[in-house]
Amino acid sequence: PLPPLTPLPSSPLQDIRNTVGNIPMEWYQDFPHIGYNLDGKKIYKPIRNKDELDMFLEKMENPDYWRTVQDKMTGADIKLTDEQVDLVHRLQKGQFGDVHFNPYEPAIDFFTHEVMIHPVTNRPADKRSFIPSLIEKEKVSKLVHAIKMGWIKPRKPKDDTPTYYDLWAHEDPNSILGRHKMHVPAPKMKLPGHEESYNPPPEYLLSEEEKLAWEQQEPVERKLNFVPQQFQCLRAVPAYPRFIHERFERCLDLYLCPRQRKMRVNVDPEDLIPKLPKPRDLQPFPTTQALIYCGHTSLVRCLSVSPSGQWLVSGSDDGTVRFWEVSTARCMKTLPVGGVVKSIAWNPNPTICLVALAVDQVVLLVNPGLGDKLLYGATDQLLESFVAPEEERVQPVRWMTATAEEHGRGIRLHIQHSKPVKQVTWHGKGDYLASVVADHSNMQVLIHQTSKRWSQNPFRKSKGLVQCVLFHPIRPYFFVATQRYVRVYNLLKQELTKKLMTNCKWVSSMAIHPGGDNIICGSYDSKLAWFDLDLSTRPYQLLRHHKKALRAVAFHRHYPLFASGSDDGTVIVCHGMVYNDLLQNPLLVPVKVLKGHVTTLDLGVLDVLFHPTQPWVFSSGADGTIRLYT
Repeated sequence: PLPPLTPLPSSPLQDIRNTVGNIPMEWYQDFPHIGYNLDGKKIYKPIRNKDELDMFLEKMENPDYWRTVQDKMTGADIKLTDEQVDLVHRLQKGQFGDVHFNPYEPAIDFFTHEVMIHPVTNRPADKRSFIPSLIEKEKVSKLVHAIKMGWIKPRKPKDDTPTYYDLWAHEDPNSILGRHKMHVPAPKMKLPGHEESYNPPPEYLLSEEEKLAWEQQEPVERKLNFVPQQFQCLRAVPAYPRFIHERFERCLDLYLCPRQRKMRVNVDPEDLIPKLPKPRDLQPFPTTQALIYCGHTSLVRCLSVSPSGQWLVSGSDDGTVRFWEVSTARCMKTLPVGGVVKSIAWNPNPTICLVALAVDQVVLLVNPGLGDKLLYGATDQLLESFVAPEEERVQPVRWMTATAEEHGRGIRLHIQHSKPVKQVTWHGKGDYLASVVADHSNMQVLIHQTSKRWSQNPFRKSKGLVQCVLFHPIRPYFFVATQRYVRVYNLLKQELTKKLMTNCKWVSSMAIHPGGDNIICGSYDSKLAWFDLDLSTRPYQLLRHHKKALRAVAFHRHYPLFASGSDDGTVIVCHGMVYNDLLQNPLLVPVKVLKGHVTTLDLGVLDVLFHPTQPWVFSSGADGTIRLYT
């Protein structure tokens, strides 16, 4: 309902008076009108399409801008008159709104300050001021009745005597922290011995030298805090001079006694050790040294095994690569390469017979020519079927075909790099391989495609010194280990997906579980970090089983086993069970320490590798031997 309207003078300004009454004007915020006039017609808001710039220009150009205000009821701009501006100024100063009001008019003195003879009024006193009040009498009788009936309690006198009570009266006698249980008795004094007697046996008396030594000692270091003395009878014993001193020290002992109860928890030490299954229940795993592959004259840096598990290849500092038959330890073939072999990798694809080796600045692709003649013949045909592209593409490396003499030895392709190559590794499909170059630039990691003889540099900038790289066994992921971190890249999306903190000072090696969700990293500060990629970017467990730097780590392709080789000359085989149930954490149990390698030049085991099908492990050492544990 509209409020009652008062007739207004008819001036053009007053006709648009808003008649909505005293309501919040925000209610009209989303409407084009702002209320209704006397005729019930909508009052439309004035069109306000001024932006900040228009407002600023108006402020600068309009001389009446300072005295223009917006009427909230109508939305119109109103220019204040001079009288209204004066009124605002007066109110701001705290003066009265009316100009003509004088706050300092002389006060009219109604009652003069001079004492007058006659009173102002002289009417006689009322009768009620002489007789007792009936109303009060009624009130009092009501209160008396209430007190008699016990409805009103008169105030009790205050008891000023202080109240003491037993703080421990209501204590539970069976509570663990009960006062009687926490009672610490005063420390007992040492009982006097023979030396404190007034007539001690002669062996307790000090000689002259002992007396001198006693006097030169610090009071804290003395065994006795007095010199034993001998008297003929009790009557001859004088007063004890240190009596008050000793009493004071006893009081100090009592007052400074540490009243602290050491709560001993009776724990069986066996319960603190985690319950691990017995190694006997986790078989099969390698336990005994079966074969030694002898032939290299210097340290054997790297090993690789063929996908069938029949052949083993090793690279050494003596400048040769040797191919061995696994079951007999017979050296089938020796390939001199004229340099230290830093890394070696047999192609994991069983239909291709190729081995990649890193020698100085070259990656050599070698066809060993072992086993099935059809297989290695097909590999050669595959390599020879390459057709060079018409236009030469810019590549970070040079691909060169082997000469006739090298072809006879088994070498098929050279991939010439600009710096020494540290590592080579194949992708699971067997067409791509990655190499790591000893360099500080963004050219550290290169990915090569064998079928197209094409190489590329996947990274735009360097993120640190790359130690080793790995392809994910099933997904398009690429693992790059620098000194402190392992970065996981998605090759399809070409982006970084994870950055793992190893908590190690310098990562040396890396291996990935065949399931692809767990990786292990070995480090030169003798730690092995197990990462669960679904769980966290920090290690699930850090194993410190080795005494010296770890050089190599490896997973078995089928059995729940992983191994690590270290400079202390041992290979530690661990059971690492990864469960399909995502809620169950991996079970890591060390099962066997394999010894056999002799430490040479402070180096022990340089590489470890599992057989692809059997629970056997190969290890190569600085003593120039390769050992097979079965």
